Amino acid sequence: MQRKGANISLKGYDDIFSTDQSRAESQQERVQEIPLSELHPFEGHPFRVVDDEEMMKTAESVRDFGVLTPAIVRPDPDGGYEIVSGHRRHRASELAGKETMPAIVRDLDDDAAIILMVDANLQRESILPSERAFAYKMKLDAIKHQGERTDLTSTQVAQKLSVEKVGEDAGVSKDTIRRYIRLTELIPELLDMVDTGQIKFNPAVELSYLASEEQKDFLSAMDYAQAAPSLSQAQRIKKLAQEGECTLDAMCEIMNEIKKGELDRVTFKTDSLRKYFPKSYTNKQMEDKIIQLLEQWQKKREKSMER
Repeated sequence: MQRKGANISLKGYDDIFSTDQSRAESQQERVQEIPLSELHPFEGHPFRVVDDEEMMKTAESVRDFGVLTPAIVRPDPDGGYEIVSGHRRHRASELAGKETMPAIVRDLDDDAAIILMVDANLQRESILPSERAFAYKMKLDAIKHQGERTDLTSTQVAQKLSVEKVGEDAGVSKDTIRRYIRLTELIPELLDMVDTGQIKFNPAVELSYLASEEQKDFLSAMDYAQAAPSLSQAQRIKKLAQEGECTLDAMCEIMNEIKKGELDRVTFKTDSLRKYFPKSYTNKQMEDKIIQLLEQWQKKREKSMER
């Protein structure tokens, strides 16, 4: 005969007096107001936060309406919280004079935090090529690391080839992912030129195969020719590097070629013009002054012809 009460288990105070709904709500994520001073950037964060015109508009919106979308943060063992998603909102809150910011706290390991951080920021409309390149690389490394771990309860992510997973999430091909990641091999000076549009994406990918010293020499070749590389030029320079013949002279010779569409252009070497201008003048200032002087010369010619 079963003893009365044999299957009754003792419960804690909270279990006895809480409802199913309250227990479910306690397990849900909550939005918290966290002091800005306790929030700090994600380590190695590849996305730039600059006080540009767009940031000023965001700060104005935060000042008027507050932060409408909570940030996602994770506890930092050293104190405070590390921002996973919401770096721009954090800066806008600072500029708006706020003391706190709404955020959701999640316990995330490094790999999960990196993937979430990259995916959240890639939704922005304007992203620099360098930002996209380092973001793809960080996410790829995180997914590869997840695939190597044996403590995961879900292996769905690890079952796919890492680069294909990154491309699928971003809506681009795996080859595009690989080409963007190649940009991370560029020296900072060349990568800045890609971000500003001075060097196009496809030539930049080819130049990424040059060693660092060869890339530094290429900067000198660009300055010598006063021109950006075409895809064909970049491919030939890459081939020279693969053959061990990528010298400064060889790159200057390639970069100094007259490109199609430039046959009717008159060019001057910077060194030949510098002696006529103050040292503080930029190339653009020299160009503007030359055009101004030519216009004055043209007006004098027209007047002399009228006499």
